[in-house]
This record gives sequence, C-alpha cells and structure tokens, in this order.
Amino acid sequence: ITQYTLNMLFDEKIGDTIHCALGRAYKDNNGTNESAVHVDMIKTMIDGEISAGDEVIYSKGKYFYEK
Repeated sequence: ITQYTLNMLFDEKIGDTIHCALGRAYKDNNGTNESAVHVDMIKTMIDGEISAGDEVIYSKGKYFYEK
C-alpha cells in the first residue's frame, strides 16, 4: 500500500505509520477480550518517536532495543 485509500484495513499498513487498536478484537481473529467498542488509530511516524521512560524505542523510522 503506497497511498491512503480511506479504508482502515489497508491504510494501517502504509509505511512510516503506526497502528494502534483499542477495545474488542474482531471475532474472526479469535478475539476474546470484552469491550463495547473497537477503535483503530493510525499515526504517521516519519518524524515520530516512541519512548518508555527515558529510553527511546523508535525514532524516525528506526527501532532501538537491546536483546
């Protein structure tokens, strides 16, 4: 997928993005958690950064972690 289609199932796979889903999983995927809602979010991460505390995990398209 190289351009947005306005279809979340495709757009969540575009490069340089992150997909986060909150709530109940789709039953077709053996989702067992209970929730009244399911919300998908997509965020461009071209210049983004993810950190946990003081540790940077992801920055500008690269993951940083220790095994």
